[in-house]
Amino acid sequence: MSPAKSVRLALLGCGIVGSEVVRLLHEQRDDLTARIGAPLEIAGIAVRRPGRERGDLPVDPSLFTTDALGLVKRDDVDVVIEVVGGIEPARTWLTEALRAGKSVVTANKALLAEDGGALHDAAADGGADLYYEASVAGAIPLLRPLRESLHGDRVTAVTGIVNGTTNFILSSMASTGAGFNEALEEATELGYAEADPTADVEGFDAAAKAAILASLAFHTRVTAADVFREGMTGVTAGDMASAKEMGCTIKLLCIARRTAESVSVRVHPAMIPLTHPLASVGDAFNAVFVETEAAGPLMFYGRGAGGRPTASAVLGDIVAAARNRLTGARAPSESNYAELTVRPIGESLTRYHISLDVAEKPGVLATVAGVFAQHEVSIATVRQSGRADDAKLVIVTHSAPDAALAATVEALSRLDIVRSIASVLRVEGGAG
Repeated sequence: MSPAKSVRLALLGCGIVGSEVVRLLHEQRDDLTARIGAPLEIAGIAVRRPGRERGDLPVDPSLFTTDALGLVKRDDVDVVIEVVGGIEPARTWLTEALRAGKSVVTANKALLAEDGGALHDAAADGGADLYYEASVAGAIPLLRPLRESLHGDRVTAVTGIVNGTTNFILSSMASTGAGFNEALEEATELGYAEADPTADVEGFDAAAKAAILASLAFHTRVTAADVFREGMTGVTAGDMASAKEMGCTIKLLCIARRTAESVSVRVHPAMIPLTHPLASVGDAFNAVFVETEAAGPLMFYGRGAGGRPTASAVLGDIVAAARNRLTGARAPSESNYAELTVRPIGESLTRYHISLDVAEKPGVLATVAGVFAQHEVSIATVRQSGRADDAKLVIVTHSAPDAALAATVEALSRLDIVRSIASVLRVEGGAG
């Protein structure tokens, strides 16, 4: 029997991830051919600077081009792999490929979170596959289980640590007592943080991933604009110490939950008890905790970033797309039948940890408690410490709508006896 025709690949981008994709294709070519039933062949690589020195990259220099759209349109290309990132021109390239019936593999979380629905529509129009395992949590097999393995179950909640940079920073703060700036500096020196870490520390990266996870888990189109986002630059060494006193730690979490008629999706720092499965996830690792009705709780853990781990996820998608090309099969199409309403953060039930600097005088605690009562927020615990003329109150609430909790904090800030609100953190997982 003659060998099957090769599956031809167009690679858009050859940076950290793209270079590792090329290396893995070279290193594993024989195994990949055996798994797929045909060899994989690079038809071209679109880059900004074709003449750039690329060390020992095992690829013919003549394959490099600056014409990404021209490469995508070539008739001899079967699968388009996009690892450039950003919205445009990536959206144009991928839409063109999908409408032409070419399979697409992408790691572009920003594009998927902003306009994933349009990409799915283009894939449906062209009868093409759209794979994006590498867009969330790097090498961790997460999206395919949500997309396929759990389709016989109902996912009720997804809670995760999906940004390695922020997890490294918070883990360092928890273990060493360092402040945010010190921990960020360490993360930068070790290569975990970009020169401009805004997308990570302000939660933009995690919010994009949260939108993708919620869309898959709840069969509803969710975009990054639907995700409440709060960064972690305000977390202090004092917050970490307070969390430790409560038997907790602080993590930047993406939290997506569904009810019968709606979903809520948010990203923010939160206290979680040390007994929670996510509490022990340290360094730059990622982990996602999935709750389902039938299977129960599931945990996905591993390296969520880095060139080689991410390239591993990309390669897995390439194998799936290539097999489908050979057999005439199709990847699962988008499942958005539920069309659930996305609730605003104000309607989400959560708990607050509030640290107040207050004047030390009779009646302070009663006055503060009265504000909570006015907003129908129940207090779970109160801790007080202080000196002769000022004191600190640390209050943890019971669950209440976020809007009521935020209004309580605003009312507290207007009290003459409150010198300052030192910190406000949400509490998750039964902490406190």
